[in-house]
Amino acid sequence: MEVTRDAFRGIRLGGKLRVDITGYLFISPWLIGFLVFTLGPFLFSFYLGFTQWELLSPPEWVGLANYQRLLVDEKFRVSLYNTGFYALFHVPGLVILSFLLAVLLNNQVKGRAIFRTLFYIPSIVPAVASALLWVWILHPQFGLLNVGLRFLGIEGPNWLGSTRWVKPSIVLMSFWSIGNTVIIYLAGLQSIPQSLYDAAEVDGANGWNKLLHVTVPMVTPTIFFSTVMGVIGSLQVFTAAYVLTEGGPGYASYFYVLYLYFTGFRWFNMSYASVLAWVLFLLTLTLTLIQLRISNRWVYYEAALE
Repeated sequence: MEVTRDAFRGIRLGGKLRVDITGYLFISPWLIGFLVFTLGPFLFSFYLGFTQWELLSPPEWVGLANYQRLLVDEKFRVSLYNTGFYALFHVPGLVILSFLLAVLLNNQVKGRAIFRTLFYIPSIVPAVASALLWVWILHPQFGLLNVGLRFLGIEGPNWLGSTRWVKPSIVLMSFWSIGNTVIIYLAGLQSIPQSLYDAAEVDGANGWNKLLHVTVPMVTPTIFFSTVMGVIGSLQVFTAAYVLTEGGPGYASYFYVLYLYFTGFRWFNMSYASVLAWVLFLLTLTLTLIQLRISNRWVYYEAALE
């Protein structure tokens, strides 16, 4: 019996269709969850931004009123400034400290595994527990930090009770849990070929030259990744400010996500909270795209040149 070309094509397409259906059935739990719990609320929040909804009554269409409110909202500007201040100091500190710690922990020294574990443990401590620990560290009378400063003859400030020092205190606390980033840098450092260091040493490079001209260029992809993730994370700072100060004193630690949370879940203004969430999304997307755009100028990918 002769099988025509059209019949063979139909059999082949039928088999491909069965394979596709089987694949979609396997991913259907995730796909349904994404549509119901991610994409659905994402689109619904966009609709809520054009309404007035306070949970107890149906949404009422108000057009651009919520977006116009942003232009005159003093808390919006204060929270945006506080978040920008935090990001300005947290991200460079995160990148530099993590890199330096990774370089130290990458050296062949006795007890290296113990040191790596000690630096990583704080990153797995729950955020609320870490914040409560830092309440005692930053206590103006009995805190470890001020006690240590008094030992040096310096009178420490009221870290969490001063409008001047509360944001630096939260920035300082953020470096407590940089163990995850250190691990990523360690992976990047260990992927650098030893032959590059050998060649640099033959050319007369000392330790500083090898660090500056071999190590740093080779880990620029890791630096870029940690910078992008650091910016995204710094725009979402919440737990420390909520547990330590609830935005005080005098709105000095009133960060953007804290304002968003209060608006939606304390004052039940879900419409305006949706607008704040969309502004945060657009700001995060814009900053990420800018970093991606300029990354070609300084990030070195060895595989791309092979």
